Amino acid sequence: MRTASRKSNVTRLRTIGKPRLKTVRNRVEGAEWQARVDLAAAYRLTAMFGWTDMIGTHISCRVPDTTNQFLINPYGMLFEEITASSLIKIDVDGNKLSDSPYDVNKAGFTIHSAIHMGRHDAHAVMHLHTGYGVAVSAQKNGLLPITQQALTALNLVRYHDYEGVALDASERERLVADLGDGGLLILRNHGTLSVGATVGEMFHRMYRLERACKFQILAQSGGAETNPLPQEIVDHTLNQGREIYSKGGMSEGGTLVWAALKRKLDREDCGYAV
Repeated sequence: MRTASRKSNVTRLRTIGKPRLKTVRNRVEGAEWQARVDLAAAYRLTAMFGWTDMIGTHISCRVPDTTNQFLINPYGMLFEEITASSLIKIDVDGNKLSDSPYDVNKAGFTIHSAIHMGRHDAHAVMHLHTGYGVAVSAQKNGLLPITQQALTALNLVRYHDYEGVALDASERERLVADLGDGGLLILRNHGTLSVGATVGEMFHRMYRLERACKFQILAQSGGAETNPLPQEIVDHTLNQGREIYSKGGMSEGGTLVWAALKRKLDREDCGYAV
């Protein structure tokens, strides 16, 4: 007992006078930390769903109570590695506001700064290069109204023509103009993008779009003629979708889905929230 007591005293003496390391968690406000946790969860879930493109593509969210700052992934980390603390805070002029050994992807900065500057209701932004999403983006007619899944997304979908790798700051204006009031953007010959008032809404919208793209490509690859839906049914279902995902609807803002996904993540990959 005396030996254990002496050891504990030595340990206390060694720590006296040493500065306590400031973690990201105790350097930021509670609202920012929660935003970091949700965004890190989105990265881990994207990896879990197989939607990644190595270290390419990006997801961001606005820093709470700011208009010109957002959080984004460190360029060089796999999505499955990202934690709440590793996310980089940056402003819309490209200045890093948090310490990190990593840089921010330049094309990612162009795309995400454009949306955060131009759509103040778009607090979260997600851009992917998935197999099915890119395949539909390369089709002349884009997303077709041939499945129920497509009809849950189509009223939000807008299109932006390909201009090369997004390194030209002048493209930001055209991105915002093409997104307009939409919640989903198909970047032609490139990929997909979703926005949301929350990380959960952004993620749920992307899930609906990705499923619609997958089913379209699978239906087309079967070789049989697809079954067209009557226009009145298309219009009716689009109106139903607006009600379901509107304020007070059954799937408002993806809140139920997001809560369930975070429970899944907490069971299977809980290391994101550090």
